[in-house]
Amino acid sequence: MFLLTVASFAETKVVLLGTGTPNADPDRSGPAVAVVVDGTPYLVDFGPGVVRRAAAAARAGEAGLKVSKLRIAFATHLHSDHTTGLADLMFAPWVLDRTEPLEVYGPPGIAAMVGHIQEAYKEDIETRLHGGEPANKTGWKAIAHEVLPGVVYKDERVTVTAFAVPHGQWKHAYGYVFQTKDRRVVISGDTAPSEAVVKACAGCDVLVHEVYSAEKLAKRPPDWQRYHGAYHTSARQLAEIATKARPKLLVLYHQLYWGASDEDLLRELRTGYKGQAVAGVDLGVY
Repeated sequence: MFLLTVASFAETKVVLLGTGTPNADPDRSGPAVAVVVDGTPYLVDFGPGVVRRAAAAARAGEAGLKVSKLRIAFATHLHSDHTTGLADLMFAPWVLDRTEPLEVYGPPGIAAMVGHIQEAYKEDIETRLHGGEPANKTGWKAIAHEVLPGVVYKDERVTVTAFAVPHGQWKHAYGYVFQTKDRRVVISGDTAPSEAVVKACAGCDVLVHEVYSAEKLAKRPPDWQRYHGAYHTSARQLAEIATKARPKLLVLYHQLYWGASDEDLLRELRTGYKGQAVAGVDLGVY
């Protein structure tokens, strides 16, 4: 494992823990982004592999991503590829000495998801608490907060604002803005092209945005073309969005390739966008 550092010595860092999609790419874990502020991590989404990717980042020097520190997370929406790491995020850090409950913020439905996971693992919880294991008595808990667009979280380090994005038939899908002392970071979540992203960024420091290859989608079956056209954003569409949004750095994320490469995606993007852009990789730091 390695860390690709684009921005260093920053108070606020963006660490891509996973850049994957539902495709089982062994080089890309499920979607998960960490905004690390003064050594405190705030996670956006928790796809498969999130805890181990955090451990890899910590081992590579990002001490703020020590597993026991993972206690605040935000869900963009409830698609399985963005949420199947939730059980791991709830329980593995507890076993590894997290003493505070996990706080999970997300759209309506996140409370039911958290509750069902706790119910599914009740025997594990009971055995660890009362079966002789020297487990702490508090770190297993997860507290769900169902939120609507607006300011959803604030502490001395960061203010987090959710904004609605269009993601096909999902009734509630969000992007998030992280405003810290030194940076404004915007994470699009899964979204079709949206002026909401433009408004949220408006010259932001970092825009992390999903993307697919328009050239390769044109060769996909018509039903998949319709689906991705309604749910996601092509590199060419992202060029238009980013030109309006004016981020200091655009990070491509949750890339759908279908045989394309990151270089291909950047080439498609650059036909209409002249700003600084990079293709995100797992464990990249920006």
